[in-house]
Amino acid sequence: MRNSLIITVLLLFAGFSSQLLANPRLVPAAPEIPAKAYLLIDQQSGYILASKNQDQRIEPASLTKLMTAYVVFYEIQSGSISLEDQVKISEKAWRMKGSRMFIEVNKLVSVENLLKGMIIQSGNDASVALAEHVAGSEHAFVTLMNNHARNMGLKNTHFMNSTGWPEANHYTTAHDLARIAIALIQDFPDYYPWYKIKEYTYNNIKQYNRNRLLWLDDRVDGIKTGHTESAGYCLITSAKQDDMRLVSVVLGTPSENSRASASRALLNYGFRFYETFALHKAYEPLTSMRIWKGETESLPLGLQQTLYITAPRGSRKKIKANMNIDSMIVAPAAKGQAFGTVNVMLGEQQLAQRPLIALKDVPEGGLWRKLVDNIVLLFK
Repeated sequence: MRNSLIITVLLLFAGFSSQLLANPRLVPAAPEIPAKAYLLIDQQSGYILASKNQDQRIEPASLTKLMTAYVVFYEIQSGSISLEDQVKISEKAWRMKGSRMFIEVNKLVSVENLLKGMIIQSGNDASVALAEHVAGSEHAFVTLMNNHARNMGLKNTHFMNSTGWPEANHYTTAHDLARIAIALIQDFPDYYPWYKIKEYTYNNIKQYNRNRLLWLDDRVDGIKTGHTESAGYCLITSAKQDDMRLVSVVLGTPSENSRASASRALLNYGFRFYETFALHKAYEPLTSMRIWKGETESLPLGLQQTLYITAPRGSRKKIKANMNIDSMIVAPAAKGQAFGTVNVMLGEQQLAQRPLIALKDVPEGGLWRKLVDNIVLLFK
């Protein structure tokens, strides 16, 4: 059984005192959204600010193309394909219905043009052409999509095609879609700016990005719309204000206007009543603990990733961090090995929990060190 040492630290932020209010603002309930499901999440902290049916399985429509793009970006990054590759358009890709970039059968089109046709114009034809180029067939490409979904830990997502065309067993959730969007933003920062391009011309046909918030809100810089008769009107939006980035997922609204207004209402709510800040940087010591029978007597503990906290505006002074640490740490200790947790609390609400890890290797000490420590431990 783990014995625990509880250390409570009141977080003080030098230089921020003039910005803090005497009392935290009261946070109202999230706005009512006319959608089957929705989610508002902070990109850095992963904190969910508002949600409804976030884990309910739904049809993703063209939001599917976020994972299609993720897989293609991954293959480009790994060197398997390049933006300059010329893709010969198959009859299957050319015949795709729904939104298209109007590529022609047997013509050569670059991967870059196909990606922009899929991202900006939501081209089903471009999606299939990319899938075939990456994996040889759309069926094989879908296997890659589902493998990436599993690697992301998405337990309520399963793809059957690369476009989002309605099909049995093609489903996801608002929460899983938010995680795909955040992964795409974080893992491929060089390509994410393509999602804010407002128009694209291919084959002398100009088409406009269907995300109308790109024109209505300067904070918005992506990310994807979706629509089928069965799925309704859907929109994943990402917006940044100062150092805070929010991602909203709105699914199953009755119209284009409603998905845009619902997304904007969620974003306004999040930016108005919450703030996100870095509490502690990665690999910087949070504390140091006694380690027994090691080459050294001290083991620094910290976090593997920078800890971002999302909390109601004006509540920083009320935030506390509890470190729950193993009371007996015995060498050897490996860098990255967990020896406790950090729990960030606002009153009774847990804002975050992260493992406390060793920041360096501490091998076993020599015979003399182990003998001395054994004697000391006999009296503890």
